[in-house]
Amino acid sequence: MQKITTCLWFDDQAEQAANFYTSLFGNSRIVEVQYYNEAMPDRAGQVMLVLFELAGQRFMALNGGPEFTFTEAVSLHVDCADQREVDELWAKLTDGGQESQCGWLKDRFGLSWQIIPRRLTELLNDPDPDRAVRATRAMLGMRKIDVQGLLEAVGD
Repeated sequence: MQKITTCLWFDDQAEQAANFYTSLFGNSRIVEVQYYNEAMPDRAGQVMLVLFELAGQRFMALNGGPEFTFTEAVSLHVDCADQREVDELWAKLTDGGQESQCGWLKDRFGLSWQIIPRRLTELLNDPDPDRAVRATRAMLGMRKIDVQGLLEAVGD
């Protein structure tokens, strides 16, 4: 069992969110669904907690009520192999959500994601500082990261 598990607080959409997220990534599944019991009579029988795995990593989705909402202070970073993976995830996660900048977005549940192609990370860490600066400037002008645009910016 994983020692530390991220818990995501939802108003009442934990099960819908977990089902959506597990549909996006391979090696993902719903592990368990727990329900409120009579100790909380106003919620008895409703979904309380959904344990799920995304790409083998465990998460919890809690239906905790409207008291807390997501902010950009916490995001899920996805290391994407290529532009195709970026495009697929971006389209699915922004459906009902909102684009931001530099590869960030909010999904339909308000959770922030960073959809980052591996090539961006490599270019930002390029041993040639001029190339790294050009890659950074190009990234700062993007919403969804465009690998071809990055390569053109660095002269590849």
